[in-house]
Amino acid sequence: MKPIIFVIAIFLVVNNTKAQVAQKWSLRMCVDYATKNNISVKQADIQARIAALQLQQAKLYQYPNASFSTGVSPQFGRTIDRTTNGFSNTAIFSQNVALQGSVEIYSWGKLKNNIAAMQFNAKAALVDIEKTANDVALSVATYYLQILAANQQIGIATVQIAQTTTNLDATRKRVDAGALPELNALEFESQLAVDSNNLVLSQTNFAQAILAMKGVLNLDAALPFEVEIPNVNNIPIETLGDLQPENVYILALNNQPSVKANKLRILGSEKNVLVNKAALYPSIAGSYYLGTNYTNKAQEITSVTTKTAVIGNVNVGGTNYDVYTQFAEYGVANSKYFKQLSNNFGQSLGLNITVPIFNNGTNKINYEQSKLSLQNALITESQIEQKLKLDIYTAYSNAANALQKFNASNKQVDVATKTYNFAKKRFEVGLLNTLDLITNQNNLLRATSQNLADQYDYVFKMKLLEFYKGQGLKL
Repeated sequence: MKPIIFVIAIFLVVNNTKAQVAQKWSLRMCVDYATKNNISVKQADIQARIAALQLQQAKLYQYPNASFSTGVSPQFGRTIDRTTNGFSNTAIFSQNVALQGSVEIYSWGKLKNNIAAMQFNAKAALVDIEKTANDVALSVATYYLQILAANQQIGIATVQIAQTTTNLDATRKRVDAGALPELNALEFESQLAVDSNNLVLSQTNFAQAILAMKGVLNLDAALPFEVEIPNVNNIPIETLGDLQPENVYILALNNQPSVKANKLRILGSEKNVLVNKAALYPSIAGSYYLGTNYTNKAQEITSVTTKTAVIGNVNVGGTNYDVYTQFAEYGVANSKYFKQLSNNFGQSLGLNITVPIFNNGTNKINYEQSKLSLQNALITESQIEQKLKLDIYTAYSNAANALQKFNASNKQVDVATKTYNFAKKRFEVGLLNTLDLITNQNNLLRATSQNLADQYDYVFKMKLLEFYKGQGLKL
């Protein structure tokens, strides 16, 4: 059985490895994975948990606090016996047991406003996770498009090598036949070396883009990773007319996490001002105490015996009669531990009024600082909205320019393709030298590469506008 189990285990491992290698990551998969595993997102999640704990703490301040205490105190020499309240010269062992606490009754809404402030801060921290995830998603989209562009560059470089190799083979045959000089073949060999170098450069850019993506995803750099390559021509893109900057800005004000988080922090700052203002006024608190004690010298009566004794006599009519008296004789013993705790149990309630008079200006300064923090949050809101509007208008301008560049490069590719095809026909009939053909071939390569770069640049800038509009990232 052991060999069979071993073979099955190997089979499962191999198939699992193949599945990992075969898995292709789409942009949606990359974004979803990054928003769960990116380090920045995890840090934002921890901050949100801390804010949730602070909210929980603020709510618990509403309830009475309680503390239990006990202490033992052996006493020697001349001491006061706590059971008789008299002096004693014997060693005494005693113990106190107490449960005490307090509760805030009225403090000008301090507790209520503090809870509200913590609630807004906790909500803002949750929105911060969304904001961080959006930032990570933009990074993922950037690297994803870089990977796609680098992959297309590899394809172009490969085709270029194939074209140069075909021309080299044809030229070599003609050189060997004596129809062309050796220089023509050497020129194609030189161009083949250049094309090979371009392929290596494209492969390097592709590998670097893959590593950058793994970094954002928080993946091991040694793990296999392959992205899904969609046809760039099939990626849906809205028109610029549907992405007018002012309309996108109005939508972004309601969907961008940075705006929502700061609005929540403004509300929290307003409540925090009220919290610090309440500290300037008197507050009322209640207190309670439950306590008892024990001492090893405490005694209790265990028995009572009535006795009679003669205390004198009287003569009545010449006859002596004894005079008797009765008295009680008590038996005592040390009082038991738990019985003492029960007998000595006492309670008390208290009502305390605290009036702040002078505490080195702490409360006043905290109040002023909270007002300044509110002003800063309001200024930050204006700054965020201004930057958001500027980013959207800039993105729209960049998208419009990218579209113009893409349209221009399309025309350039058409012209370069026709020029190269015409040059190749002239070269084949001996009307064009090798250097001119290579020049036209390189012009076509540059035009194609630039066109591809312009297309991906245009797609990314349009996707950025769609992102601000609140449509997320999708290809």
